[in-house]
Amino acid sequence: MRVGLLTGGGDCPGLNAVIRALTKSLIHQCQAEVLGIEDGFAGLMDMRTRRLDWKAVSGILATGGTILGTSNRCNPMQTQETSDRALANAAALGLDALVVVGGDGSMAIADGLAQQGLSVVGVPKTIDNDIAGCERSFGFDTAVAIVTEALERVQTTGQSHGRVMIVECMGRYAGWVALQAGIAGAADLILLPEIDYALEAVVRVCHEREQLQRFSVICIGEGAKERGAAPSVAQRVCDSPDPVRLGGIAHRLRDQLQPRLRSEVRSTVLGHVQRGGPPTANDRVLATQFGNMAARLVQDGNFGRMVTLAGGQIGSVALHSVAGHNRLLVADDALLRTARQIGIYFGDEA
Repeated sequence: MRVGLLTGGGDCPGLNAVIRALTKSLIHQCQAEVLGIEDGFAGLMDMRTRRLDWKAVSGILATGGTILGTSNRCNPMQTQETSDRALANAAALGLDALVVVGGDGSMAIADGLAQQGLSVVGVPKTIDNDIAGCERSFGFDTAVAIVTEALERVQTTGQSHGRVMIVECMGRYAGWVALQAGIAGAADLILLPEIDYALEAVVRVCHEREQLQRFSVICIGEGAKERGAAPSVAQRVCDSPDPVRLGGIAHRLRDQLQPRLRSEVRSTVLGHVQRGGPPTANDRVLATQFGNMAARLVQDGNFGRMVTLAGGQIGSVALHSVAGHNRLLVADDALLRTARQIGIYFGDEA
């Protein structure tokens, strides 16, 4: 058996742990040959590969990023010609199966290839934690830890100078990172993509906190927006499965708040620092479980499936049931309710 493996979309802590677990599981369990495809789907289109043996994946568990490289600027399903080329290249490489590790865009591509007859297994990857059918993806725990530390660090500056400190975190249109890091980092306000904020409500809370203490900390997801406004777009990439890149809402909010408050208002956009570095222990374990489950699906010939975590159990779901869907926070989310009950504001109060 020859199995291809690629990592698509943005990088993420834990990718190397998946590569390691999948490769070692396939070699140990069924003596399979594993072919690493470089730079995501771009490598499949150009047939750039490397052999992954036991030695090649040893010592990479704690390493951030992906040894195979990745790309978020290639979509084989863009036209019939490009999808036919991807299928032909997979056949020319002699692949019995292809394992795709990536986010919702990569899962949509994987599903498209599966619908055209390729034997595909998907592994969900995103710090945003927004892939449908999966309650937690690896990389998320690491990102939350990084954002939490950043909130703790800006709090000391806020205390010292009597400032309003705004920290913008990733997450796209989902608020999972902002919510969990905001709670863990003792943010006073958490502004989420799922809950449009009223500027007057944010101003009011900051005014109230000026009377109570010298500072406020606001954690804001990159997809958050004021009522009636559009999300803040940092960049548009036409040849990507994810063409809209969000960012800059922290600076916009700073400019809105500064004329209305006595306190100085400062904004920090964490950007790619949230996705870099070694994965946490939890992400290493989860990624290892995901890689092993993907190997089991390949061995069993159970294709057209995506590895998942549901109800605390590792399993799988049909790729077509998650492709094109995102998992967002809902109004009655238990953690959101907890945050409200301990006095954290979300900018939607009258």
